[in-house]
Amino acid sequence: MLTRRALPLLALPALARAQPRPVAVASFSIVGDLARQVAGEAWEVRVLAGPDVDPHNFQPRPSDAQALRGADVAIRNGAGFDGWFDRLLRGAGFRGRLVTATEGLPLLRAAPGGHSHGPQDPHGWQDARLAMGYVRAVAAALGTDATAILTRLEALHGWIGAQFAPIPPARRVALTSHDAFAHYGAAYGVRFLAPQGVSTAAEPSAQQVAALIRQVRAERITAVFLENMANPATLRRLAQEAGVTVRGRLYADALSAPDGPAATYEAMMRHNTTLLAAAMRDGA
Repeated sequence: MLTRRALPLLALPALARAQPRPVAVASFSIVGDLARQVAGEAWEVRVLAGPDVDPHNFQPRPSDAQALRGADVAIRNGAGFDGWFDRLLRGAGFRGRLVTATEGLPLLRAAPGGHSHGPQDPHGWQDARLAMGYVRAVAAALGTDATAILTRLEALHGWIGAQFAPIPPARRVALTSHDAFAHYGAAYGVRFLAPQGVSTAAEPSAQQVAALIRQVRAERITAVFLENMANPATLRRLAQEAGVTVRGRLYADALSAPDGPAATYEAMMRHNTTLLAAAMRDGA
């Protein structure tokens, strides 16, 4: 039989679980998912620009500023990608620790003439090895062990490369809505074309679209894809005039909803790779 003296002792574990966890706020869904993988149950991770939301042009709400005001850690991509997050940090009076996921990573230079955020291409997560750098930066700030996810990302990098290895290099060409895949292309030997630059904020000119149509016809490109956030009208018109079929939807700057094919970073990379490789094999 339990004594009255024992009851408070038995309640201690429940009280410990009831203590609020520290809070980390991530700017957008991809960085947020990597942070959640690192944090486990030790931290609460909140994401501002969520699934299927374009983080280039996200408009924060007052509740987002409130979330940052009480956060212990804030996580941004950096390299000019999520400048709105920097402004929100200042407006919220954030006093916690700021993590820039791309800091110190060997990012590519932005393509000349593109609608860039700055001198560097900020889409570093498209290379799984650079995503490992994101994870290390977040783990250092949260004080958690990232061994498990780093092991998975190393395996993911090898798997992606293996999908393209049998495809002739001349067939490893894809057309997408905007230029968000340069890091992916450099890491895995794929050449990407796009009617937009690295930002979705501007429409391509008629001359740019016409040049791409000629290139798609000349190179017989079959890997033509929409992206989950981009305006599909331009790419659909381009594909129609070039006489090619849009082969599906890639995820570049945002994850899918939880019931979609790219609900996590790893799922996104596998989904994109599977579609790309299949379209290129069909063309070969």
